[in-house]
Amino acid sequence: MNIVSNYFEILKNEFKGYNKSKFSKDLVAGITVAAVALPLALAFGVGSGADATAGLITAIIAGIVIGMLSGTSFQISGPTGAMMAILIPLVSKQGINTLFAATLLAGIILVIAGIIKAGKFVQFIPLGVITGFTSGISIVIALGQLSNLFGIKSSGDNVISQTFSIFNNISLINYSSLLIGLMVILVCIFWPKKIANYIPGSLVSIVLATIVTSVFSLDIQLVGEIPQTIIHSTRLSLSDLTSINWEVILLPSISIAALCMIESLLSGVAGSRMKNEKIDANQELISQGIGNIIIPFFGGVPATAAIARTSVGIKVGAQTRLAGIIHAIVLILSIFLLAGLMSQIPLSGLAGVLIITAWRMNEWDTIKYLFSHKFKGAISKFTITLVITVVFDLTIAIAVGIIFSVVLLLIKMTDIEINIADVDSSRLNENIETPKKTKVVYITGMLFFGVSDYLENELMSLEDNDNIILSMRGVPQIDISVAMSLLEFCKQAKKENKNIYFTSLQNNVKKTLARSGIYDVFDKEHFFSNAKDAIMYISKK
Repeated sequence: MNIVSNYFEILKNEFKGYNKSKFSKDLVAGITVAAVALPLALAFGVGSGADATAGLITAIIAGIVIGMLSGTSFQISGPTGAMMAILIPLVSKQGINTLFAATLLAGIILVIAGIIKAGKFVQFIPLGVITGFTSGISIVIALGQLSNLFGIKSSGDNVISQTFSIFNNISLINYSSLLIGLMVILVCIFWPKKIANYIPGSLVSIVLATIVTSVFSLDIQLVGEIPQTIIHSTRLSLSDLTSINWEVILLPSISIAALCMIESLLSGVAGSRMKNEKIDANQELISQGIGNIIIPFFGGVPATAAIARTSVGIKVGAQTRLAGIIHAIVLILSIFLLAGLMSQIPLSGLAGVLIITAWRMNEWDTIKYLFSHKFKGAISKFTITLVITVVFDLTIAIAVGIIFSVVLLLIKMTDIEINIADVDSSRLNENIETPKKTKVVYITGMLFFGVSDYLENELMSLEDNDNIILSMRGVPQIDISVAMSLLEFCKQAKKENKNIYFTSLQNNVKKTLARSGIYDVFDKEHFFSNAKDAIMYISKK
C-alpha cells in the first residue's frame, strides 16, 4: 500500500459513522484545547527567541496542516517547550532567518524519514536516555526564563552563561516583574485539577497577570503588538534560500528533526494508550515534515505533536482530527478579536507559565521508579543525558546517551555464566554406567566476541577429560568469533581423540555453528536435544 492510499484508508476508518453527535464533541474539544494552547503558544513563541505572534502562527498552521495529515485521529501539534532548548541558542547566534531555514530542512528530513519508514527506530532509544533529555530540556527552559522572570537582561552563548549573567546583576531585579511571575506560578500550582480540564490554570493566571499589570500600571516588559494576521512580516521567502549557509543549519536541522520525531511519536504512544487507537508512525512523521516545511513561510517556529494539548483533547472527548483543526480556527479568531488584550500580557507572566510547564515536563513517576528501584544502568543514562543536554545540546546528548547505552549493554552481555559439572547418573533414572572422564558444561548468556577468551580459558581447563558436553539451552545468540573459537577447540579435541557434544541448541545458534564448519569436524551424532541423551549415548559406546 503506497503512502497516499494508506492515508485515505486511515481517514476512511476514522470518519466511519461520523455524525452530529461526534462533531459536537469535536467542537467542544477543539475550543477547550484552544484555551490550553493560547497561553502556551504565546509563551513558546517568546521563549524560542522569536515573538508571541510566531508562536500563535505555529499553533495555527500546525493545527491545520499537521492535523489534517496526521497518522492518528488525536494528535494536536504546535510549538512546544522541548524545542526551545534548540531554538534559543540558534536564534541568538545565527538569527531568525537561519531558524526558518533550519525548520524547512528539518521538515524535509522528517518527510524522508517517514517515506523510508524510520518511525520504528525511536523504540531503540532507551528509557533512561529519553527521561534524561526530557529533564535536561526542562532545566534549559526554566533557566532560559529567568531573564524575563527577574526583568534582567542576560548575556552569554548558552543558558548556563546567561544564568550566571543574571545572578551577577541580581541587584537590578525588577520586583514587579518577579511578583507577577510568582503569582502566575502559584495560580498554576493551586488551580483545581477538575476545573483545569475545561479552564486551564495557565490561561486564568495570564488573564489575572494582565489585569494586575494594567490596573497598577506596573513598569514591566509586555508582549507588545500582535499583528492581526497569520502571515508574519518576518518570514522565510524563496529568495532567502539562495543566501543561506546550509552547512551552518545542517546540525540544528538534524536536532530539530530528531526532537520532533521523538516527541511526536512518544506523544502518539501516550495518546494511543489513552484512546486505545494505534498510531501510524510513518504517516505521522510525513505530516510533521510537511507542516514544518510550510510553517517558516508563514513566519512560525518548528512544531511537534504536543502531549499536553493531545491529552486534553482526548480527555474532553475529541473524536477525530477535526478537534485539532477547530482548535486552530479558534486561535485564528483570537488573533483578530483579542490581539489588543494579548499585547498587554507581561512577559514575566509567560515566563511563569513556561517554568511550570518545564516542571511538569519531567517524567516524575519514571524518575522515582528508576531511583527507588536502584536501576544503576538507567540512572547513569538518565544523569549523563541530562547533564549533556544542559551543557551542550540535545543532539549530542542523544548520541552520547545511546552510545553509552550500547557500551553498558556490551558490558552486561559479557556477564555470562559457565558451570562445569560431573555426570550424576542418579538423576537420569536409568541403570547405566557413569561415563568416565566426562564433564557437562552449562553455558548461559550471549556468546559474542567479548566473551570469547573467557569461554576458551574455561574449556581449556577440561583438557584431562575425554568427553565434554556443552549444554547451551541458555545461549540465545552466538557470533562468528565464538563460533570460530569453538571450531578450533573441536579440531584440537579430535586430534587428541576426544569428543565434544553439543546439546539443547536454539535454532539460530545451531545455524551459526553449522555455517562455521563444526559439522565437518563432529557429525550430527554429536548433537543432542538435551544433556541426558548425550550422557546415555556416551555410556553405551
